[in-house]
This record gives sequence, structure tokens and C-alpha cells, in this order.
Amino acid sequence: MDKILEELWYGNIDPMETVGSDGSQYKELMELMARNREKIASKLDEEMQEVLETYDDNIREMDAIAEKEAFAYGFRLGVRLIVAGMGEEK
Repeated sequence: MDKILEELWYGNIDPMETVGSDGSQYKELMELMARNREKIASKLDEEMQEVLETYDDNIREMDAIAEKEAFAYGFRLGVRLIVAGMGEEK
């Protein structure tokens, strides 16, 4: 089996691991969001803390769905580009 396919099969390739790993704008935004979330959480009573936790869970679920859909779209697009590239040569 091709090495890249084997790595993909075993889950060793995770594009999200590299997002923000180079001091990028994404990483900075995540840090800012974490600081702001802590400020908000510190002002909430226990009931509202639970609401915030539920909100966080909803955001994570939404992000996971969006990442999966973006991956599938990118994969399909890549395959279509390969198929188009292998078409009749002129």
C-alpha cells in the first residue's frame, strides 16, 4: 500500500494538528478567544456556567461537522482535478 494511504488509513495524518502551529493568526485568535471566554465564565453563576459549557459543546460539534465536510469537498475536488488531468492529451 502507498505510504500516504497507509498513514491516512491509520489516522496518522491530521491537517488540523498543523493549523496554528506556526504562530499564525489562527493561533493568536484561539488564544484571544480563550482569554475572553475565561473573563465571561468568571462572571457567570453556576447555571449560566452550564449554559456556556453546552454552548462550547455545540460549537465544537459544529466545527467538527464543518471540518469533515471541508475535507470531503477537498478530497472530491482533488480527485476531479486528477481525473481531468489524466484526460485526453492534445
